Amino acid sequence: MIKLTFYVLFCVVMTKSFTMLTTHLKCRGGIYPRSKIERFPVPDDKVDWSSEYKQYQPPDYTESSINGKPWADPNIGGSNFQPKWNDVDGKVSRVSHMGPYRITNGYPQNPIGRTGICGRGILGRWGPNHAADPVVTRWKRLESGKMVLDRDNKPILQFVAIKRGDTGEWALPGGMVDPGEKVTATAIREFQEEATNFLVMSDEEKEEWAQKFHEFFKEGEIVYKGYVDDRRNTDNAWMETVAYNFHDDNGSIVGALKLHAGDDAVGVRWVDATPYISLYASHDTILKEVLKQRIDSLR
Repeated sequence: MIKLTFYVLFCVVMTKSFTMLTTHLKCRGGIYPRSKIERFPVPDDKVDWSSEYKQYQPPDYTESSINGKPWADPNIGGSNFQPKWNDVDGKVSRVSHMGPYRITNGYPQNPIGRTGICGRGILGRWGPNHAADPVVTRWKRLESGKMVLDRDNKPILQFVAIKRGDTGEWALPGGMVDPGEKVTATAIREFQEEATNFLVMSDEEKEEWAQKFHEFFKEGEIVYKGYVDDRRNTDNAWMETVAYNFHDDNGSIVGALKLHAGDDAVGVRWVDATPYISLYASHDTILKEVLKQRIDSLR
């Protein structure tokens, strides 16, 4: 019994360590985005807050230009800002998908660990910043409609990817959840704004596609909910997302829609999904899960 208990505890610790090191890489080390601030080095064995790190002196950085923005929190400590941590605060959700997070000296603490920088960085909220990522997929087909197969005689899954204007990386067409907005609504809105020509359609075309979008986006499946390894993360503010897979099995709905880069995207296209693909933040991890689930569904 003692050996079994020890083994279970060992597995829990190892799983937690693996999660930290595989979901907390891009937000450690290097220059913080849109700044000249260099993060304090955080070795793998110092990520966990429980690991002693007396030398840890991260720079404190909050981009001044976001202060006063309607989507941004005020600085902590002001009399006009009394946030309800780990709760729904008015229309703003400060609840983490990772479970309750600690408040240390009045500041929310990144649930995964140290990032080498404290403050809010360029994120709008202290604590969790919620996003939604739609993973829109189809099977790759010839013009005749016949499925294209890979070398192993398996269908090839494709997904809609946008090229981010800020980093130049390919990513899922997601975005931030507005206060009081349902996550599913965010996913639909972001896909329309970033990956389709919806914003430049005529009123007649919008009406035609609105019904198709409404039906198509009712069938989404949650494939991931949690922390995002985003370069914007800090010790006190971090990205989380809910990712949905919307699959166009015969390619007749979204698969037939002309893609058009909009909003913050500078490019958009259908991309073949592979286990080795590299995308922005944790998007490649999300896509790999979708790929696995879709291939499994064919068996």
